[in-house]
Parts: sequence; C-alpha cells; structure tokens
Amino acid sequence: MENGLTYIRVGDYYIPNLALDPEPEKPARDIDKYGRMRLTYLKQHRRKLYRELVDTGKLQAHLLDINDTANEWLDRMMLAKAAGVTEELKARDQMAWVGLMNCCKAQVEEITFAELIMI
Repeated sequence: MENGLTYIRVGDYYIPNLALDPEPEKPARDIDKYGRMRLTYLKQHRRKLYRELVDTGKLQAHLLDINDTANEWLDRMMLAKAAGVTEELKARDQMAWVGLMNCCKAQVEEITFAELIMI
C-alpha cells in the first residue's frame, strides 16, 4: 500500500522516516520572564498540552505569543493603575512613589499570572 511515507530499515523492522516542521527562527532570548514562567507551568501542570506543543513544533511560537501578550497587558494595565501616582508625588516623596509603583506592578502581574500564564 502506497501512503507517501519513506521508511528506514532498522534490523528486521521498517520505521517511518518522520520529521517535525522546524520551529520559527526567532532566537530564544526573545522569551523572557513570562514565557519562561508559562513553560515551567506547562511542564509541571499541563503535561499533555506541553507534549502536544512540542510534538507539533509550536512550543516556541506559543511561548513567544504568551510573552508578548503578557508584556502588552503589563504595559497597558500599569498605565491605568499608575494614573493616581503623579509626578508631583514623585517629586515630593520619591519613596512613597516607588512603593505605590511597586504595588501597582505587583497587582498587574498577579492578574497577568492568573489570567494568562496559569491557564
């Protein structure tokens, strides 16, 4: 039966000569904190999805997408949260300003983790 596959003979057996499509050529350095967190989450809690992404060659693209989306969310929500943190406060009391900005970032990251990374 002709099925369009080529086979390699190994001992007494014929094994299909299969190869995955290459992953995108974007370098791994584009995946930063959020992509690495998603990768860790997939490996530990969503093994079936992780294996499927690896087997289809879509893992790198998935991690880049999650990473880009998380950074966009962080930027957008930080602007909204930090609206109450004014330049006047920054000039008057820098430590209070830094504290408020860190609080805003922690809240935004918590939302991003719950809604994007850990799904």
